[in-house]
Amino acid sequence: MLPEGLSTVPGWLIVEAGPAPTRPAWPLSFYGDMNLNRTGPAQGFWALLTDDERATLTGLGRTAVYPPGTVMCVEGDPATHVFVLVKGWVKIVGVTSDGHELTLALRGRGDTVGEVAGETTGYRTATVQAVGTVRALVVPYETFSSFLDAHDGADHAYRRMVTRRWNDAESMLRTRTVTSGAQRLAGLLLQLADPRDSEIRMAMMLTQEELASLTGASRATVTRALSNWRQRGIIRTGQRDITITDPAALRKIAGQQP
Repeated sequence: MLPEGLSTVPGWLIVEAGPAPTRPAWPLSFYGDMNLNRTGPAQGFWALLTDDERATLTGLGRTAVYPPGTVMCVEGDPATHVFVLVKGWVKIVGVTSDGHELTLALRGRGDTVGEVAGETTGYRTATVQAVGTVRALVVPYETFSSFLDAHDGADHAYRRMVTRRWNDAESMLRTRTVTSGAQRLAGLLLQLADPRDSEIRMAMMLTQEELASLTGASRATVTRALSNWRQRGIIRTGQRDITITDPAALRKIAGQQP
C-alpha cells in the first residue's frame, strides 16, 4: 500500500540546476553518499531495458506521482514493492543508533529504489522521500524479482546498475581523501543539473545539512561555499532556489574538465 501522507521539510533548499538467490545482499552502507556521475536517464536501469521489457514491466506495476516532500516508504516498514523512478529525484534517509537522521544518497530518473530490503531483511532499511515531484512505476517486490528471472536482458541491466553503484561508492571513498568539501559540493550541484543549459535552475529540495551529508562536508563549509559563489556571480539564490549562472566556473571548482 502506498503512503498518502506528506511530510514537511523545515529549512529546505530548492537547488535549481540470473536467479534471485545469486543476487548479492547489500548492507545499509551500500546506499552510501556516493557520487552521481553515472546516474540518470542515460545510465539508469530503466534506460537499459528494451522497449518490450519496459512495456512488460509497466504492465506488472502501476504508476504513482509523489508531490515534493512525500514520504514514499519508511524505514522499518515491510518491503512490499520496488520503485522504478521515471521522473524526479528521491533522497534515501537513515537513522543512526543515537537517533540522528542522515541523508545517505540520492536516486534519480531511471534508477530503482527499494529492492535492497526485499533481498535482505524484508523490511525497509531506510526512508525514501520525494525531492521535487516524482513519478515512479511501483512493482510488487516478488513480481519484480520474477521479472528479472524471466528476462535475461533486464537481469543483466539490473546487475550492471548494481555494479555501477559499487563502483561509484568506491570512487567516492577514494575522492574523499583528495578533494575538499567545496569541490564535492560543486560536483554534486553539477551532477543534479541539466548540462544542456547555460543557466541552470534545478527544482531540488534539499537542506544545507543534507547537502553537507551527501558531500561529506560540514554545514559551515556548505554555507561558506554557497555564499562565496553567490558573491562571485557563479550562482544566484532566491528564497527557495539556487540558479547556477556560471556552470563553467563551477566545473572548474569541482575539478572537472571543460
